[in-house]
Amino acid sequence: MCGPLLLIFAWPYHFFCQQIGIESYFSYPGSLLFAFPFLSTILHGHVTMALGSLHRHHYYDWLRQHPKSYGLFFRTWLTRTRFRLILFIISLCWIPVAFLLSV
Repeated sequence: MCGPLLLIFAWPYHFFCQQIGIESYFSYPGSLLFAFPFLSTILHGHVTMALGSLHRHHYYDWLRQHPKSYGLFFRTWLTRTRFRLILFIISLCWIPVAFLLSV
């Protein structure tokens, strides 16, 4: 589920970077930074819809207790809105930086 969603959310950023002349090796990191907040929002919503908001924390606690499972990359700050907004803003700030470095 993560791979297709990552591609769906990353391609507009990459396409925009191509249109304004930013090199691909600068647009790929920005695309990932741009896509990750949307991806994590969708996955967090998917868990919430599947388990319900009252039981979602039990699932996240289980992931923390089993680090060799899918909880390997799970941290509580990944689902916070502040973290997702920071990544989104960094990705938008990356466009002028990448443009200046590409010229």
